[in-house]
Amino acid sequence: MASLRPGMILLQLMLLRGLLYLLLLFASTPGYAQSDSIQGADTSVNRIDSLTLLPVADTLVLSPPETLVPQLIRFDTMLLQNHPFYRIDAPLQLISTRKQWSGKEFFFYILLVLLLFFAVIKNAFSRYFKDLLKLFFRTTIQHRQVKEQLMQAPLPSLLLNILFFFTGALFLNIVLQHYGLGTAYNFWLLSLYCALGLAAIYLVKFITLKIAGWLFRLQDAIEAYIFIVFATNKIIGIVLLPLVVLLAFTGGDLNEAVLTMSLLLVGGVFVYRFFLSYMSIHRQIKIELFHFFLYLCAFELIPLLLINKLLFHFLR
Repeated sequence: MASLRPGMILLQLMLLRGLLYLLLLFASTPGYAQSDSIQGADTSVNRIDSLTLLPVADTLVLSPPETLVPQLIRFDTMLLQNHPFYRIDAPLQLISTRKQWSGKEFFFYILLVLLLFFAVIKNAFSRYFKDLLKLFFRTTIQHRQVKEQLMQAPLPSLLLNILFFFTGALFLNIVLQHYGLGTAYNFWLLSLYCALGLAAIYLVKFITLKIAGWLFRLQDAIEAYIFIVFATNKIIGIVLLPLVVLLAFTGGDLNEAVLTMSLLLVGGVFVYRFFLSYMSIHRQIKIELFHFFLYLCAFELIPLLLINKLLFHFLR
């Protein structure tokens, strides 16, 4: 009995080991079944996911392409929406495009330069300006003394003549275009031609009068007449400057009224110039009014009519 006990113990141990193996086997078998059920659940989930993904894919295909483009947020919009002190949820943004100007800006700057040019002359030579007005409108008795003072100041005389040429050119160009002449030409090029034409006309007139005074030995009378002619031009240049500004930036009935007033004013200044010329020459030489009228027709009106005819011929 004592010898059988170790063998029985050994047998019991072997049976116990076999039972442990069986228990481990059964314990592992439910684990595999559970993992299979999980895999089955996963497949069902995958099927559900596949079924649910199909409509999503369809909506992606049917949606317009622009919804796929990401919306870019401007920096100023982001700044306004996230400002620490105030917040604007839907700011209104106006993006301006490049504009091509077609107004009268360049004309404005040209007139501004002429106005500044006149202001410099008036402030720098105020004595000359006052004496010119006094002598032209006969508001002083000392005509000879004032005239000598004006003739001894060539620089302001030259500057005012230049002002007359440019303002007269702009005025002539505006009048021509108002009556439909020269519209096919560039405005500023035609204005330059008008300024050069005025300068050429008065230069030829100055040389012709000088030669005539030397030939007929009437230097004093011719000098007085030349002085009155160019003094009148200076006054016309000053008077036309504000009128050109009004003609350039007005329209309709106001423009017509300013143009009519300008033509009447310039015509009146020329008639006054003829009167002053006759009075000045008549004091020095005995000349009849009829002879002076013949001179005006031959050297003033007929050349003007010829120039007017040429302008109508070339600018139509």
